Amino acid sequence: MFSPEGPSLRELAVQALSSVERGYDLLAPKFDHTPFRTPDSVLDAVATALRRRGPFGTGLDLCCGTGAGVDVLARVCREGVVGVDFSAGMLAVARERERPADTPVSWVRADARALPFRPGFDLVVSFGAFGHFLPGELPGLFRQAHSVLRPGGSFAFPVLAPPRVTSPAHWMLLGFDTVMRVRNALWRPPFVMYYRAFRPGEVLRELERAGFDVELEALPEFGRRRDGSPRVRLVVARRPVS
Repeated sequence: MFSPEGPSLRELAVQALSSVERGYDLLAPKFDHTPFRTPDSVLDAVATALRRRGPFGTGLDLCCGTGAGVDVLARVCREGVVGVDFSAGMLAVARERERPADTPVSWVRADARALPFRPGFDLVVSFGAFGHFLPGELPGLFRQAHSVLRPGGSFAFPVLAPPRVTSPAHWMLLGFDTVMRVRNALWRPPFVMYYRAFRPGEVLRELERAGFDVELEALPEFGRRRDGSPRVRLVVARRPVS
């Protein structure tokens, strides 16, 4: 599951018994060597899809972690890119990574539920962060994304089709979520990380309630399932011009 450069079992146990912020501060130096990082194949496919819709002016990576999404934005934004995260450890690693100097990049430590920005971005992206928010927090998060976009700007993120009930992946994710719920019932502070709490149908409705016009784009790089549905989609939520 992890490369030799990834965290040890002991390190993961310490992180899992911490708060989300402290856990990711500890995980940050080895985060890019874990399955928690969004795969390059997904990042590249999203960049390709966004390039067809761009170019964009300014971009924001919401819950940027070590900055993989910032690298996507740097490919499609001309004027500048910002990465925002509440983990100081993640931001420290992100700052250390070498990046092309073509697009200015800046980093901000802040809670995504209370963004310190005015509506000045043309594109907001997020990768793999929604499991760290309880379902009741997502409407507020989407309102925050809406509030920092210029009219006509877009909030984009990939969504993977849920594994079938008969697949090992389904039971692995169910088991993980169950362990996390037991952990949070018995231990404080809580560590919010649930893979099955993000329900695409409900998410699309909440995006619309937040004021977005929403569309889905299949990412052809990942093909389709047996029923013909895409394995991976890009959600593009656009703030209306008026």
